Amino acid sequence: MAGIWQIDWSAPWLAGVRALGQQADALVRQGHGVARALQQVADARGLLAGWEFVPQGALPPGQAYEAFIRAERRIPTRDNLHDFFNGLIWLHWPVLKQHLNAMQAAAIAQQGVGAQRGPLRDAITVLDENGALLLAPQRLCEALRHRRWHALFVELRPLWAQARVLPIGHALLEKLVAPRKPITAHVICVAREAAGVPQEGAALDAWLSASAHAGACNLAAKPYLPLPVLGIPGWWPENENFSFYDDSLVFRAPRTTQAAQQTVQPA
Repeated sequence: MAGIWQIDWSAPWLAGVRALGQQADALVRQGHGVARALQQVADARGLLAGWEFVPQGALPPGQAYEAFIRAERRIPTRDNLHDFFNGLIWLHWPVLKQHLNAMQAAAIAQQGVGAQRGPLRDAITVLDENGALLLAPQRLCEALRHRRWHALFVELRPLWAQARVLPIGHALLEKLVAPRKPITAHVICVAREAAGVPQEGAALDAWLSASAHAGACNLAAKPYLPLPVLGIPGWWPENENFSFYDDSLVFRAPRTTQAAQQTVQPA
């Protein structure tokens, strides 16, 4: 396993998963499989009690991945970067991941796997693979909702000091191993001024998972906002030059329907 990937652990988007990620990465480089590395980190930190990372071969042929996780409380894990980051997200957002899995499994039980996921499962997959949570002043949320890029990143740039971007999607983190300007997250933007919103840790995990679970119908409508993440101040040196945001292929003008999207409020 050693040497199959190179992760820059100093990257700002990895700040939230850095400590556990470096431990698991070191174990992989010592020759452990990804499932074993993640499990050792989980056991050492007392995380995900009652759940287990297992090699992909534990998933019976023909059984749906999400249904298996729900029934067995075991997470099939391949020896690749995608599943490595998935495991880190499980360790950092355990309650949210369990709720998303429960909703996926319930939909599978009701509708079967099928050729298409359906609106709710599709929305859950978008969040799970490419989502992020943006805790920010209301003015930033509004600028993002209307795709007012110059206001968001230039005029209101000082407000980013009060914002936090917390990746949820493991595919998003995988893509950022090789950063490219077009990489865009599907963001849930929550105003920091909103009452009752925790700002970090297990309380934030529980709040977000409860909001997603209670707002399943809203979630199915994909209440996500597109955020080109390398435009975030402090995330990429090139965006210090404000001409960075003049690229209309990345920072696209709003569609008519975009104005109908609402900033997510607490459930």
